[in-house]
Amino acid sequence: MPNYTKFLKDMVTRKKRIEEFETAAATETCLALMHNKVPAKKTDPCSFTIDYKPSIEQPPILELKQLPEQLKYAYLGNNETLHVIISSKLQADQEERLIATLRQHKEALGWTIADIKGISLTICMHKILLDDNHKPTVDAQRRLNQAMKDVVRKEIMKWLDAGIIYPISNSEWVSPVQCVPKKGGITVISNEKNELIPTRTVTGWRVCMDYRNLNNATRKDHFPLPFIDQMLDRLAGKQFYCFLDGYSGYNQIAIAPKDQSKTTFTCPYGTFAFHRMPFGLCNAPATFQHCMTAIFSDLNEDCLEIFMDDFSTFGEDFDSCLRNLEKVLKRCKETNLVLNWEKCHFMVDEGIGIRSFLGHAGFSRRFIEDFSKITKGPFVSLKTQGRPFEFNNYCTKAFNLLKQKLVTAPIVEPPDWKLPFELMCDASDYAVGAVLGQRKGKIFHPIYYASKTLNDAQVNYTTTEKEMLAVIFAFDKLRSYLIGTKVIVHIDHSAIKYLLSKKDAKPRLIRWIMLLQEFDIEIIDRKGTENQVADHLSRLENKDIADTAEEIQEVFPDEQLLSAASQPAGIDDNSITSITELIASVEESAEKSTPWYADFVNYIVRGILPHQLNYQGRKRFKHNVKGYFWDEPYMFKQCADQIIRRCIPEEEQQIILEQCHSAPYGGHFGGNRTAAKVLQSGLYWPTLHRDAQLFCQQCDRCQRTGNISRRNEMPLQNILEVELFDVWGIDFMGPFPSSFGNLYILLAVDCVSKWVEAIATTHNDDKTVQRFIKKNIFTRFGTSRVIISDEGRHFSNRSIAAALRKLGINHKLSTAYHPQTNGHAEVSNREIKSILEKVVNPNMKD
Repeated sequence: MPNYTKFLKDMVTRKKRIEEFETAAATETCLALMHNKVPAKKTDPCSFTIDYKPSIEQPPILELKQLPEQLKYAYLGNNETLHVIISSKLQADQEERLIATLRQHKEALGWTIADIKGISLTICMHKILLDDNHKPTVDAQRRLNQAMKDVVRKEIMKWLDAGIIYPISNSEWVSPVQCVPKKGGITVISNEKNELIPTRTVTGWRVCMDYRNLNNATRKDHFPLPFIDQMLDRLAGKQFYCFLDGYSGYNQIAIAPKDQSKTTFTCPYGTFAFHRMPFGLCNAPATFQHCMTAIFSDLNEDCLEIFMDDFSTFGEDFDSCLRNLEKVLKRCKETNLVLNWEKCHFMVDEGIGIRSFLGHAGFSRRFIEDFSKITKGPFVSLKTQGRPFEFNNYCTKAFNLLKQKLVTAPIVEPPDWKLPFELMCDASDYAVGAVLGQRKGKIFHPIYYASKTLNDAQVNYTTTEKEMLAVIFAFDKLRSYLIGTKVIVHIDHSAIKYLLSKKDAKPRLIRWIMLLQEFDIEIIDRKGTENQVADHLSRLENKDIADTAEEIQEVFPDEQLLSAASQPAGIDDNSITSITELIASVEESAEKSTPWYADFVNYIVRGILPHQLNYQGRKRFKHNVKGYFWDEPYMFKQCADQIIRRCIPEEEQQIILEQCHSAPYGGHFGGNRTAAKVLQSGLYWPTLHRDAQLFCQQCDRCQRTGNISRRNEMPLQNILEVELFDVWGIDFMGPFPSSFGNLYILLAVDCVSKWVEAIATTHNDDKTVQRFIKKNIFTRFGTSRVIISDEGRHFSNRSIAAALRKLGINHKLSTAYHPQTNGHAEVSNREIKSILEKVVNPNMKD
């Protein structure tokens, strides 16, 4: 509630006495309320917002911008009001017919936010469906400077006046408000070296809601969006176009009443929730595309192209385009869809602008030589903000050259499936590239070009790993061409040629070699000067595309086994007609299966001995059954350590081993430790240790990431210590791929008890080390006598030395030539890294 409203309420209810010279800040809304100038609100009698009239009844005063030569302003209202933008190349009679049509359907256009009526709930309504195991989150508001607070205040008042949001005090979901810069056009500025560089200027601030926590808990809507390249193909060759755009398109779709509280956001002026769909929700684009498809289902791809809130009406001539425009405007009136007058351009004869043309041409840039050189000079300058649009002779020559290259048959050729494929791969420090082709005679004919920028983790790979990654990327990208055919790989790194037959290598390289086993590959070493095309592609770095593009798939789609089931005896194949019946039959058969302790139960309950046993077997059986006792429906055994554990039947043993070994808390330890975990859980079966060893040997993640050989490892030396927590070894690990901003792991291990303390950190500096030692070691285990670390600058510096000297702690340093001095920390590092390699997904996205 605003401050002045609470002030008035306290005065009316006599809860507050007015002191002398006491004042309260009152806005225009408050003054209008006190003078009885506020029109009655039918929807919300308690609202203090002003009910503005639509633009048709009260035309607004608009700030007009300068238009290019091919566009001009026209007016639908009296006294040059209700502006629209039309083509300046129309004839007089054509302009009159267009204005008459727009005046007839001017309710479909909006000039202010008060013109938004809201699309009918029978057509579309946005729902926020959450996962079953979601947890509501309430985020605190973020600090905003005064300029941002003014922007937020104006936006809040505008939304309140339009009825888009409403105040709310209690909600399980609260998201913060964030102001992001609103970028303008491209302009050229000088940097510190007086070099002219293109940049985007900030023209204002946009108010956004940070719905990331809500989006993570929301079930995703997979409604398809159209392909832009197909839309451009259908739009090409038309004579007239009408480009339409929705007025705050998202805000025209209502949110389901039960889901409105989930959109609650907090700002310095209170907490509010949306009546209408806001920006920032993960399913908002799919909902809007679904709504537009429902409204224009019979017109889409016939006389109208739709992509989100952008509509493009077209026609072969003026009459057909006008008829199509009238259909679209009439449909907008019927469904209360309002268009933005400022972004609608009527009857233009230019299909796409410079930016759209470059985007469309960039789709085929991999087939055009020197694409960047052709477009950078003449076309990029036309997009500079504040520069007049002058399409000079230089631009015309570049346009004709680019058009000729676009319409000319490309040098690539379709594949001949009778010939073997040749693949040229190369890698640089920041990208990989590949060229697929076939050799006809002695001439190499390319079929496909591909390149990819490496991410932060892949940049740190060794040269051999990068070259191998280029091969993996090429086979993943061009899998549909290469599967089942002969492939000759040309590469300028001779080590790759011998990796396919090498048995002892890094786990990552071995995994990649295994992925290539399904292809018929022949690797030929080639000089770098003869591999120029792939070498050039590997040096093309596009950071904008690299941030949004998919990662290189190091796991092929057919690598995993989707499902496997064994059919128990006694199940007839002909009697099973569905997967559900098969699962039911397997479960029924499992229930009928006899557990290994069934004979023990029969003897304990009824005194029945197995009939197949001889005299010695019966004596051995009676001796073994002494430790067992039956408590229906479970069998228990008192083990040698006098702990009673439950006996597990055969069908549950593999599940328990998987949880104790492969689960996130399992750690992928060896067979003995996995068996110990099962025993610590209070479970038992006779073949536990043997089954645990066999399970660990068959674990896929352990075999992929396990150490190949320890022959070359240096032996670790023992350190003799007496007291607990007297000597600590400390070390940093990393940098790792960023996870919530953390790049490093700081670890400390007690040399006697082997107790490990570890935290994830964003930096590896001395301040982090001091905070960790004081918070995680000294305050919990007391001050130690010795701390052992390596010679890194984060450990060996003046601040650490002064702090340890003050506490009387001896600081020992291990050298790079003798890491055994800090052997306990090195072993703990290896264990933690091994666990992370087995638990974290290969794409490092979890």
